[in-house]
Amino acid sequence: MITGVVNQRLEALVSLEVRGPNGDARMIDAVIDTGYSGYLTLPGQVITALGLPFMTTGSAALADGSIVRFSVYEAAVLWDGQTRLLEVDEADTAPLLGMAMLEHHDLHIQVADGGRVTVERR
Repeated sequence: MITGVVNQRLEALVSLEVRGPNGDARMIDAVIDTGYSGYLTLPGQVITALGLPFMTTGSAALADGSIVRFSVYEAAVLWDGQTRLLEVDEADTAPLLGMAMLEHHDLHIQVADGGRVTVERR
């Protein structure tokens, strides 16, 4: 089970260990975003610091209808006690954890400042 907390802005956060190909690791707090269908976004400076390898270029339609293009990298993420290799989309925002990462899991959020977040494998 993965646990996290709801912050003052009512964002559900979980902490993740992200590793690059050379074993460099960084703990990040990711906001759970149910409107994001990918796995994980990271800002460019974190991608560079971890030396994540480039995979491809992606695109997405935003809520306003505009299309954005972004670079996609590969990272190892410690998730529920196991290492998963996954695609990381570059986005210069707070890290986001998307629905692809939550597939086959149950998500429970106590929506209040300091509320508990749990992600449990089904």
